[in-house]
Amino acid sequence: MEIEYPEIGVCGLSCRLCPSYHSKTDSRCARCKSEGRMKVGCPFITCAVKKREIEFCWQCPGHKNCERWREHRKRGRSHDSFVCYQRLEDNIAFIECQGVSDFAEAQKEREHLLAAMLAEFNEGRSKSFYCIVATVMDIQEMTQVIAQARNDSVGKDIRGKSKTLHLILNKIAEERKYNLKLRK
Repeated sequence: MEIEYPEIGVCGLSCRLCPSYHSKTDSRCARCKSEGRMKVGCPFITCAVKKREIEFCWQCPGHKNCERWREHRKRGRSHDSFVCYQRLEDNIAFIECQGVSDFAEAQKEREHLLAAMLAEFNEGRSKSFYCIVATVMDIQEMTQVIAQARNDSVGKDIRGKSKTLHLILNKIAEERKYNLKLRK
């Protein structure tokens, strides 16, 4: 089976915004639909890709009645694992309305902004935080925040730059009621 969108998880999460995908160590995840992950697999990979030979859960004729996918989506509304699930339902709705191709393009843009945050503002402890930001915040909003942080942190070292970005992000999160922590 040919995988057309390797950076989009079977369930609708974006691999491009996952902390494990952006790791620089041997534990780096190569994507949910990579050869290594397909061997280990998750129940969604096993069901959709291996058994049904489809790339996404929503392509399955029985997806509306699938208890496993329903429970995964329900849990994603209130809990995260190592990756942020806060936008899972929005992702699926976007894909159903606009198509997976448009979603993939939006995720590339989000990853580009995430890469900027990681390259310019990561003091070594903020990768997961920035991945959540890239998942939760609006693209235009992130673009403005990064521009403001660049402007406000001129002449600062990496710790100062990181602190500046964190302050801006936390203020916006408080105003807009964003949750920028993994929900356990």
